[in-house]
Amino acid sequence: TKIIEEIRSQNIEGRKLAKVDLKLCDLSHIFLRGADLSGAILSEANLRGADLIGAYLRGAYLRGADLIGADLIGADLSVANLRGAYLRGADLRGADLIGADLSGLSLRRRSYQRWANLIGADLSGADLSGANVENAIFGDNKGITESLKQELINKGAKFQDAPGDRSQVYTRV
Repeated sequence: TKIIEEIRSQNIEGRKLAKVDLKLCDLSHIFLRGADLSGAILSEANLRGADLIGAYLRGAYLRGADLIGADLIGADLSVANLRGAYLRGADLRGADLIGADLSGLSLRRRSYQRWANLIGADLSGADLSGANVENAIFGDNKGITESLKQELINKGAKFQDAPGDRSQVYTRV
């Protein structure tokens, strides 16, 4: 479509694309840094490796979207629907996920992928039920109770701030 051609051919940093319908579109490795995609329909879209740093995705519909390896640092995903999305290797450091539907999403890392990084993400009121968090990295998160933290650890999540966590401590050889 015309909008996809425009997105691919131009620098659209900070562009207003609120409520745009990009369902099922291939937007892999696209540059949407700081773009306003609030309320956008991106269900089942291919956003693999996309640059969405600082993007405004409040209330966006990303159900089943492929966000593997996407950069979402500081993105606003509050009240977004990410149910069943694929976020393996995505960088969500400092992202706003307040009230987001994260149920059934996959953060699980495969051996050749980097870890999904949620350090500093605000997960207040987010629904993580049924999410595959194996090897995803958490730490300094708002909205995670001790019981939820333990539940995520039991599912294979890594917490940078977990008591006894020595994963980043190196010893001399």
